[in-house]
Amino acid sequence: MLKIVKAADPVKIERINVCIYGPPGIGKTTLAFTADSPLLLDADRGSHRAANRKDIVQITSWSDVVSMTPQELAPYKTLVVDTAGRALDFLTADIIAENPKMGRGGALTLQGFGVLKTRFAAWLKMLNTFGKDVVLLAHMDEQRSGDDIVERLDVQGGSKGEIYKSVDAMGRIFIKGKDRLIDFSPRENAFGKNPCNLDPIPFALTETELLKFVMGTMKDRMNFHAEAQKVSTAEVSDWAVAIGDFAVAEDFNSALEDIKKAPKAIQAMAAAKARKLGLVFNKTAGIYEESHAPVS
Repeated sequence: MLKIVKAADPVKIERINVCIYGPPGIGKTTLAFTADSPLLLDADRGSHRAANRKDIVQITSWSDVVSMTPQELAPYKTLVVDTAGRALDFLTADIIAENPKMGRGGALTLQGFGVLKTRFAAWLKMLNTFGKDVVLLAHMDEQRSGDDIVERLDVQGGSKGEIYKSVDAMGRIFIKGKDRLIDFSPRENAFGKNPCNLDPIPFALTETELLKFVMGTMKDRMNFHAEAQKVSTAEVSDWAVAIGDFAVAEDFNSALEDIKKAPKAIQAMAAAKARKLGLVFNKTAGIYEESHAPVS
C-alpha cells in the first residue's frame, strides 16, 4: 500500500548527512570529533593528529567498511568517514579485485565508475538505515575557471555527485585572517548546502561539542519549519473552506480584519473570490461593496 505523507503532515528529521571539506591540516578531523558520540572510520590514517581523538576504526580495505553491524555501532550516534575520497579508493580496489575488466592500469573504466557510484550510494543508504548521523569529510580540490580558482571536493568519479545529492548540508572550512570558519552557504567559487541559513561559524581547535551543536541546530530548525508548514497548511485549508462559503459583501467585511492579518496567500484567495462574486473594494470606506458593473 502506498504510504503518502500529506502536505499538512510534518516530516520528522531525526538524522542528517553532512559533508565537511577543506584543505589538508585545517582541522576537519578535529571538528568531526566534536560531533555527538562519534565513531570515525579512519581511511586516511590521520586520526592520530587530532588533539581530541575519540573512538576510531582504521580502514585497511573496503571489507572493513561494509562489514559493520548495527550492534557494533549501537554505542555511537554519529559515523564519520575520514575521508570520503580515500574510502572510495578502497572501494575502487575492491571493484577491480572482484572484476578486473572494471579497471585499466589501476584506474576504473567508465563502466567501473558506474559500479562505484551505485555501490557508494547503496553504502550510504545502509548507514542511514542504522539511524545514525553521518559526516563525510573530504579534502578540497582547487580547479581553475578562467582566472578564478574554484573549490570542489577532492573525490573521484560520479560518486562526487552522489555526495552532493545525499547530504543535507555541506560546509567548507577556511581561514580568514586569524579566524577558522565553517561556511555552509554556496559561494561563487565554492560549493555549499545551507538549508537552515546558518551564518559562517567560527571555531577553535579546542572546541569540544561544536559539530554536535551545529547538527542539532540544523535538525531543530528543519523540524520547526516542518511544524510551521503544518500550521500554515492547516490555516490555509480552514480559510479556503470559510472563503468558499462567502456569498455577499457582508461576509467579507465581517472577516476583513482577520483577512488583513492572514498570510498573503489567504488575502489573494479572498480577493479572487470577491472578484468572482462581482464585488469591489471601496478604498475610501475600507469595505467591500456590490458592483453594478457587469462581471467580465
